[in-house]
Amino acid sequence: MILQSTFGIEKEPFQRDQPELLLAQQAILDTIQIHAQHGGFCVVVGAPGVGKSTLRTHIERLADSKENEVISISQTLHTYGKLIKQLALSMKIDAPEKQLEKELIQTAYKHVRDRKTVFTLIDEAHLLDMATLRKLRLLFDKFPAKHSLVLFGQPELLHHLAMNVNTDIKSRITFSANLLPLTDFDLEQYIVRELEAVKLGINTFDEGAIEVILRNAQGNLRLCRNLCYGSLIEACREGKLNVSITHVNNVLVQRHWRSHEQLIKQQVR
Repeated sequence: MILQSTFGIEKEPFQRDQPELLLAQQAILDTIQIHAQHGGFCVVVGAPGVGKSTLRTHIERLADSKENEVISISQTLHTYGKLIKQLALSMKIDAPEKQLEKELIQTAYKHVRDRKTVFTLIDEAHLLDMATLRKLRLLFDKFPAKHSLVLFGQPELLHHLAMNVNTDIKSRITFSANLLPLTDFDLEQYIVRELEAVKLGINTFDEGAIEVILRNAQGNLRLCRNLCYGSLIEACREGKLNVSITHVNNVLVQRHWRSHEQLIKQQVR
């Protein structure tokens, strides 16, 4: 509320529920949708904070259309049995455990008969052991063609799949993408879009403040967002309408900002 009252805006930047996709994210979303028409097995990896969660959120919003059904598991459960139960819960299936696989397949076919494309999203997939992932692959092989299984995880997921022993899984992948750290240009454009979205001027952050933010974000979208938001709050506390280097530094001296790696591991949203 302090930002809204100080700047006279209705919505806060860097905290919006529906952030726009960056070009790389949009390209991945478009490709996943194409692969889903013919049976997709997609893998999206990237370090924490580079935009996987935002991309997953936009895929989840495809469910707003009557043409799509999206099943999303945001917290990976390590065992196959627990994953199946979570999938059944997401698909509103109430059946004995022994019948869950059959019911999942039948429900997927029902959605396709209703002219829907089915997307199944599993987050933190790098935490899955290969035996569990292998069982999942066998299950989804029985799903209808208009379905896409999308795994989100950190880069080690692709490293595990690259091992010879996992060739049977890797060979089924129809599309993979690695979200890389953003360039300074991309981050600066992100900052501009966030300000414009709430009708704030692009000079809200002075050049020095932008430079310090980009240097400390190091290509990490989440770090950039949190640092911008914190700096705006510091400016508001002083009754200022422009963010300076001083305001950015007031955020950077906070304990959790002293270690870039520590903040990434915390995966602050």
